[in-house]
Amino acid sequence: MAEPDAAVGDLKKASMDRLTLNYVWKQKSTPVVLRRTGRGEKLRVRLPFADDNRQWLRNGRRTAPEWIGGNQAYWELPKSWFNDFVDRALRRYGKVYIIQPFREQEICARACQEARGHECQCSCMGANHGMGNDGSWFEVSDTFSTRWGERELACRLLTAR
Repeated sequence: MAEPDAAVGDLKKASMDRLTLNYVWKQKSTPVVLRRTGRGEKLRVRLPFADDNRQWLRNGRRTAPEWIGGNQAYWELPKSWFNDFVDRALRRYGKVYIIQPFREQEICARACQEARGHECQCSCMGANHGMGNDGSWFEVSDTFSTRWGERELACRLLTAR
């Protein structure tokens, strides 16, 4: 099956606030998929209402999607359906929101962390200038250190071309 052309739209990295994520999750005009990590975790999907949503999600597979009612009201799908769901949602709706966990990577250098004065030419833009290494940095070389931030949620909107 040929993959549809997709353009990555709005990639929201740095700390998505809860209001934005809640808005994306609760809006009803664009499909949303929440990709979670962890063993046994399933995809959570919200779709604009249509009588054939269950059949469309199932797409002839033996396993049926599970409807979770209540306040949230979403479908649960196996993780392995992720790529197929996104491709088909782009064809059917023209766009799809993807919410998924991410950890931001920070890059700096020992020269910056041990620097004196105010001049900084590092990608941290001076945020770590002269602060030293508190043990959270992985030093690859004298000119490259990295560390990963806390796990957060990111949201991106894919649109069909």
